[in-house]
Amino acid sequence: MPVETYNAHSMSSSGSPRRQRRIKNEDNSAQVKIEQEVGEKREAETGEETEAKRLKTEEADTTEYAFTPGVIERGHIYFFYRPKVQREEVHSMDDVGKLHMLLVPSSSESLTVQGEIKQSKDVSGADAEQMNLVAQGADAAPPPESTTKDKKHFRLIIVGKKKLPDPESERHVPIWATVIFLGDNLHDLEKKLGEKTYETKTRGTRHTPPVRLAGRGVYAIVNSQGNVPSRNATHLGYHLSHPTELGDVQKALGIHIASSFVIQVKNPKAEAQAGQRVGLPESRRAMYSEGIMKHVFGRGEKGRSSIGLRFTNCNCIELLEHEGAELLLIPARTGTEGNDQSLGNGRGEALEEVSRYESEERVEQIFKELAFNKDQFPGEPLKGEWA
Repeated sequence: MPVETYNAHSMSSSGSPRRQRRIKNEDNSAQVKIEQEVGEKREAETGEETEAKRLKTEEADTTEYAFTPGVIERGHIYFFYRPKVQREEVHSMDDVGKLHMLLVPSSSESLTVQGEIKQSKDVSGADAEQMNLVAQGADAAPPPESTTKDKKHFRLIIVGKKKLPDPESERHVPIWATVIFLGDNLHDLEKKLGEKTYETKTRGTRHTPPVRLAGRGVYAIVNSQGNVPSRNATHLGYHLSHPTELGDVQKALGIHIASSFVIQVKNPKAEAQAGQRVGLPESRRAMYSEGIMKHVFGRGEKGRSSIGLRFTNCNCIELLEHEGAELLLIPARTGTEGNDQSLGNGRGEALEEVSRYESEERVEQIFKELAFNKDQFPGEPLKGEWA
């Protein structure tokens, strides 16, 4: 019969229903096994790729954050003091509220000042001759400020104790400093340093006068490599172009014609030692990347605390590119020869040559290069007179 014929055909080609189920289960098991093997292979490949990427990132971070000998930054430096609240005039340090140090970096490209000057239409051959720098120190010399630009990167630092420590009488005595403002628009800086008026609940309206410019010059930050890693050091050396002779203001603020400091950067995870009342609260400290914490401060390395080093050299300039970065400024040396010793390779002489050339600029030009309205900022302190 047809139905019987159909059943007989089915059984002859596929077997019993039980056998059909067994074959189907075997097929499923084989498929699952294949998928598992493929999955394990892909997982292994993914794990290998992830590990390779991790090692590549680790290697890149190690290189990026390693201590790099030589000039890591150069540019122009400015010193400002701000009067205390409600003090419209300053006659001595008793009237000074804060001391600021402003760093405006120049191009990091390798430039020679002589080449920069020869390209200027306003410089004679005699002036260009005066700007012949010692070749080995020219990497520390920033190019002259030939144009006024509103867009310049800047770093504003507040200096503790309202004055710089004196390398001649306070050598190796550190003071605290903190990066408080970063930006790329000088008009933002002008607002930050301008006058302020605000209301208080207990004293009513209060007024803080604008800052006074007390010094301007050129600077270089240099990493010097010692015979062992513990002897490595970062120095900041500067040479003033304005004023060329120190007045009462500069002497009171501890500003020399030329001077250098050792810079050390504090680990934001390190708390003040017992009995000390220094440093920022944790919420205001710099937030560094994991790469910096590991490869600069050495967090997790054997033989160190869980947070790594409490202080370190400025391996890379990125350490200063964070608001809340806490620094120790340790006075080193004064004068051109002192800068030569601190910065090495004739760089002190190079800074002196640049500052000598730029000292010809008028005070009005200094405010223009900062994109500041001169009428809002007294210029007398730049000549050494309190105001």
